[in-house]
Amino acid sequence: MGLDAILAALALAIALACRPWRALPSGPPWVWLACWALLPPLWALDRLSHAALVQPLSGASLLLLMAGWPLAVLGQAAAALVLVGLGTLEPLHALQRLVWLGLVPGTLALGLGAAVRRWLPHHLFVYIFARGFFATLLATAAAAWLALAWHGSRTGLSTEEVLIGRWLAAWGEAVVTGMLVAIFVAFRPQWLATYSDRLYLPPS
Repeated sequence: MGLDAILAALALAIALACRPWRALPSGPPWVWLACWALLPPLWALDRLSHAALVQPLSGASLLLLMAGWPLAVLGQAAAALVLVGLGTLEPLHALQRLVWLGLVPGTLALGLGAAVRRWLPHHLFVYIFARGFFATLLATAAAAWLALAWHGSRTGLSTEEVLIGRWLAAWGEAVVTGMLVAIFVAFRPQWLATYSDRLYLPPS
C-alpha cells in the first residue's frame, strides 16, 4: 500500500500544480466526461461479472489522448472515489486500481507518446498507430505486469494465467483505442487534446 499511496499522491500533486482546468472550454467537456464515466465499470469488470478470468480494463491511454495527462489523473482519482462510494471496491483495492490501471499506464503512455513525437515522423498515421495503438498496448501490458509483480495474483489463478489474460486484455484495449483515435482524427480532432492538424497533417 505504501508505494501505491506515494505514487498516487505524487501524481495528484503534479496534476493539481499544472492547474489543467484553465484549458477547459467554457462549457462542460461532455466527451471527456463520457470517457471518464466509463472508467469505474472498466476497472471493476471482474467484480461486476463475478468471474476471475475477466480482466479489468484501463481506459487510461484513451483518456490521456483526449484530455491530456493532468486532467486524466484528476479524472482517474474521481473514478476511484466513485468505486469506493458505490461500495464496488474497498478503498485499498480502489487505490491499487487507480495506480496500476490509471496512473501507471497513463504515465507510460505519456512517455511513449513523447518518444513518438520526438523520434518518429509527424504524420497522422504515425499518431494513430504509434500513439493510439502501440503505445496503448505497451503501456497497458507493462503496467499490468508491474502490478502483478508487485501485488501478485489475488484471483485464485496462476501467475501464468493472469499474465496471458492481461496480455490479451491489453491487445483488446489497444485495438479499441486505436480505432476510436482514428475516428476522432478523421471526424472530431478537437476531441483529442494531444492531436494537432498543424503538427500531424503534411503540408498541402
